[in-house]
Amino acid sequence: MFNLFLLQLLNGAQFGILLFLVAAGLTLVFGIMDFINLAHGVLYMVGGYVMAMMMGTTGNFWLSLAMVLPLTLAVGLVLELLVFRRLYDRSHLDQVLATFGLVLVLSELVRILWGSAPLSVAMPEMLSGSIPLAGPMRYPVYRLAVIGLGLAVALGLWFVIARTRVGMLLRAGAANRSMVSALGTDINRLFMLVFAVGAMLAGFAGAIVSPILSVDPGMGDSILILTFVVIVIGGVGSVKGAFCAALLVGIVDTLGRMFGPIILKSMMDPAAAAQAGRTIAPMLVYILMAAVLFWRPAGLFGRTVAR
Repeated sequence: MFNLFLLQLLNGAQFGILLFLVAAGLTLVFGIMDFINLAHGVLYMVGGYVMAMMMGTTGNFWLSLAMVLPLTLAVGLVLELLVFRRLYDRSHLDQVLATFGLVLVLSELVRILWGSAPLSVAMPEMLSGSIPLAGPMRYPVYRLAVIGLGLAVALGLWFVIARTRVGMLLRAGAANRSMVSALGTDINRLFMLVFAVGAMLAGFAGAIVSPILSVDPGMGDSILILTFVVIVIGGVGSVKGAFCAALLVGIVDTLGRMFGPIILKSMMDPAAAAQAGRTIAPMLVYILMAAVLFWRPAGLFGRTVAR
C-alpha cells in the first residue's frame, strides 16, 4: 500500500506541475489585467499540437520542444494584439463570451488542420526508462523529468518576479494597476508581455505532456477548469499561490481517484463503492476549494487588489 501511495503521490505532483505551468500565466493575466480568458486552455492544446507537428517534421524531441516556446509565444502575441487588447476595457461578461467564442473557433481550426483523431508524440530515448522506487515498483524517468522541468520553471519565475525590475512592475501591477500606469509604465506593453509569457508557459505544458497523454482537440477543456480552481485556491495574481495550490489540487485529485474507491470498499459493496468512488473523487478538489475559501476568502496567498 505504501508503494502505491508513493507512486500516486508522484503522479499527483507531476499533474500539479502541469497545472502550475498553465495557471501561472493565467493568474497573472487575471490578477494584473483583470481579464477573464477562457481561451487559455486552447494555448495548452496548441502547444501539444505544435509539438506533434514539429516531431513529425524534425524527428528530434528536444529541437521540437525548443521550437514550441517561440511559436506559442508568437500565437499569444497575435491573439493579444488582434483579439484580447480590444476586450480589456469591456465587462467580464463580454470577455467570457468573446474568449469562449475564440475557444470554439480555434478548436475547429485545429480539427481542420490535424483532424479529430488523437495524435501521439514519441518519448525521447534518454528519458524512456524507469527507476526503482521501493520494492518491485518503478517510476518512469520522463515523469520525473517533467517534475524537474516544472520546478525549474517555478524557480525561474520566482527569480524574475522577486528579483528583477520586470517582476517589480508585475507585483506592483497586481497590487495597484492604476498607480503603475500613472507612474509612466506602458501598461499595454506590460499586458502584452504578461499574456505572451502566459501563452508560452501553457504551450510548454501541452508540449511536455504530449508523450504521456494523447494530443486531441479537447485536451485544454478539462485542465482549464482545474486551472481556475488552482487560481481561486492560491489567490488571484499570486504565482506562489498558484504553485502551492497546483500541487495541492494535483495530489488531492490523483490520490482521491485512486484511494477513494479503495476506502469505500471497506464500508460498502465493492460494485457500489467503485461507482461511488468514481462519482465522489472528481468532487474532492471543489470541496477543497470551498474549504479554503471558507477559511481564507481571498485564497491562500490572495489579497484585496486595488484598481
